[in-house]
Amino acid sequence: MSCPKYAFYIGRWLTTGLCLLTACFCAVPITLCAQKMSRLDSIKQGKINLTQSKFINNVFRQAVGSIERQGASPGLAYLNKKSEDVFLPYQGKIIRHIKINPYNFDRTLRDTLHEDNSLAGRFGKSLHTVTKDFQIRDNLFIRENTPLNAYKVADNERYLRELEYIHDARILVRALKNNPDSVDIDVVTIDVFSIAGGFATNGLNHFNANLFETNLAGMGQRVEVTGLYDGNRNPGLGEGIQYRKNNLFHSFADASVGYSTMSGNGFTNEEETSGFFSLTRRLVSPYSRIAGGLTISHNQSFNSYHAPDSTFYRYSYNLFDIWGGYNIGIRKLTATNNTIRDRRFFSLRFYNRDYQHVPYQVSSFNPVFNSSSALLGQITFFRQDYYRTQYIYGFGATEDLPYGYNLSLTGGWHRQLEMQRLYLGINAYKYIATHDGDFLQVYFKAGAFRYGSSLQDASMLAGVTAFSRTFFWNTTRIRQYVNASYSSISNMVTNAPLRIDNYYGVRGFLTDSASGVRRLSLQSETEFFIKFSLWGFHFCPFPYFDVSLLTPPGQSFRHSELYSSLGGGVRMRNENLVFETIELRAYFFPVAPGNMRGFKIVLNSNIRYRYTSNFISPPDVVQLNTQ
Repeated sequence: MSCPKYAFYIGRWLTTGLCLLTACFCAVPITLCAQKMSRLDSIKQGKINLTQSKFINNVFRQAVGSIERQGASPGLAYLNKKSEDVFLPYQGKIIRHIKINPYNFDRTLRDTLHEDNSLAGRFGKSLHTVTKDFQIRDNLFIRENTPLNAYKVADNERYLRELEYIHDARILVRALKNNPDSVDIDVVTIDVFSIAGGFATNGLNHFNANLFETNLAGMGQRVEVTGLYDGNRNPGLGEGIQYRKNNLFHSFADASVGYSTMSGNGFTNEEETSGFFSLTRRLVSPYSRIAGGLTISHNQSFNSYHAPDSTFYRYSYNLFDIWGGYNIGIRKLTATNNTIRDRRFFSLRFYNRDYQHVPYQVSSFNPVFNSSSALLGQITFFRQDYYRTQYIYGFGATEDLPYGYNLSLTGGWHRQLEMQRLYLGINAYKYIATHDGDFLQVYFKAGAFRYGSSLQDASMLAGVTAFSRTFFWNTTRIRQYVNASYSSISNMVTNAPLRIDNYYGVRGFLTDSASGVRRLSLQSETEFFIKFSLWGFHFCPFPYFDVSLLTPPGQSFRHSELYSSLGGGVRMRNENLVFETIELRAYFFPVAPGNMRGFKIVLNSNIRYRYTSNFISPPDVVQLNTQ
């Protein structure tokens, strides 16, 4: 049985015991009687009137009805719906007014009058600032006094849900009886409880913690402070701070800056002192024109644990990475028919990783410790629309899954050490969403460098990911997940070999000693979203199994080594809190070469809780070991 150093985290996302109680009790559902009494008290106090109460409730029943329907078993029936369908009846009508309605984390889209007035609830709300109206309005790319475009409104609603400080969002269109050519829009958002943190300990001699606020002053600002004490470290204390601003100056660009004396580098396995600045502007909608990014950083390894010089990799490097692109023909295309969704996007990227100091242990081509630079161009053809659904990664929050295609052709110049080569690659994705609620993603990636008359580092990755429709067993929702992939690399010169300690291999397999040139993998997981909840936390038990065949260099495929993992666990999450999903997973490795067999249990909180996808990615070479 093996167990990593921090296999068991104590209260991974808890700042203090008081914050835990606050977070839990803020999410305790209020009984129907309490809801009615709270509503009656509000009406008596003049805060709302009966007409307003009825209107709000009707609006939110309509909003929820856009993604759910009631069947034979109330609350269990389920509907997948195209995100633009609810807006199509209003296509072309003039948007007269846009009203912003931000609500606190204790509200629901079903009934915004439902409010937690318990002592713990009031205390939690005293710590949290509701997102400002102007912050929500800054994240809108629909405008008043313009024709309503159903697809663009759907894109904007999805974009709001992707903000880390927003739990859920709806854009509601209201027809005007006296003005049939115009509509009013209500933008409704539900916050998450934005203050969180965590701590972990490995005995009394090691303690690390972090505290962060994702929506400081209700203005989309994230501030995170981290700290470390380790008696075996010199110096014994480490610290870090990071700041990020969402949508800087209404540019849809996010700005980040940070500094740390305790950064862990997953590629080099060394602790670093690092500082960085970045700007990122996603293509938030197919109707947007530009996207891009800039990253500047300095990183230097630090021998804080007194490792022998023979094993410590001493290095320092600077990184400069910039890219940008334009949606070709978007003005002309949308001027004639703004429902056309097929797009062409051209982008350029230049990056330079410059090592001032290279570990003496590195004497030849190395994908991590070599200075490298590249100038890459990319043309992307895409069409992506979305279904609104639930219970993919989340526990009831609205998730948006794409359907359509994405095809990118990449080419350019690449230099590593003194070797200069031309590069050509392709990335192709097909997203399929069925009317029954099944979702599939088929992907193919390939690329190679040309050096002289030969092809080097020729890489290929193909696979399919599938999420089944939800099935019901009494009150439990069941969804099946499957991922199958095949990868290969030939004539390796500078690229890293294939590994299985990643998304395309065997989950939980932490060693990088297993490497090869061909990899065939299958992952399967059955997720049970049970109705039971405790203090607002919902649970999802799951069994799983993974299997991979890895072919060592110089061997044929029939000499591949078999690796497998099976087990299960449980995830839990409170959708109204900024805490990430917590997962307790038991791994068993029954088949693996040598001494790699074993058993372990890991508690992890770095689990994503929404399905995320982008229209555009920066130009890059094909990556075979990262998602």
